[in-house]
Amino acid sequence: MQIATWNVNSLGVRLPHVLAWLQANPVDALCLQETKLTDDKFPAAAFAELGYHSVFIGQKTYNGVAILSRSPAEDVIAGLPGFDDEQKRVLTATIDGVRLVCAYFPNGQALDSDKYPYKLAWCDAMLRHAGEQLAAHPRFALLGDYNIAPEDRDVHDPAAWEGQVLVSPPERERFRALLGLGLADAYRLFDQPERSFSWWDYRQLGFQKNRGLRIDHILMSPALRDSCTACTIDRAERKKPQPSDHAPVVATLA
Repeated sequence: MQIATWNVNSLGVRLPHVLAWLQANPVDALCLQETKLTDDKFPAAAFAELGYHSVFIGQKTYNGVAILSRSPAEDVIAGLPGFDDEQKRVLTATIDGVRLVCAYFPNGQALDSDKYPYKLAWCDAMLRHAGEQLAAHPRFALLGDYNIAPEDRDVHDPAAWEGQVLVSPPERERFRALLGLGLADAYRLFDQPERSFSWWDYRQLGFQKNRGLRIDHILMSPALRDSCTACTIDRAERKKPQPSDHAPVVATLA
């Protein structure tokens, strides 16, 4: 089984990329973030032609998440239970006996922005939700754009990023709290190239100079960790014309 996550930064723009990627990489489940489409605009028929079922929640211009899967999704939950939020950021579903959470974590904007405490509160709500799902489902994974680079090795220039969102100590503490539930960072289960990132700014030749961050993650339960045989970042997608600024992350389960 393969599970993947990809912030597509507008599915309306990137639909051809996603369809082509699925044809070349027929994963069992793909979690999408930043679809930026209202539900009536979601291209479910296009994915159905490739043999994928779709569950999705979206809104115009911002946010939006979806899970595409070979098998139908079961026991779907939209949003974060107990956290009142109009933003469409979370879907939870079971695919082939694996409980998946597809999440688009808030960016936070800046440490002095009112969006920053919202991000921290959102992360706390996600911690509770992930803990509850893990307790009920031993085969569990939390996939998505976390908007958190958990360690300095996940940042192209830690000194340049000091004092900014995505790398601040409170954000990293929330990431460690998720690990504290017993979840494992699938990418770090294996030896990886140095300076491995999943996001690069469009500006100032960010990708060409590999000035990126690793902020897209797959955290998994002990049961899945023990069956995980690989986790990779598909940098090739970032090289294509009109790409998302994020690359897909794929985990393979035996």
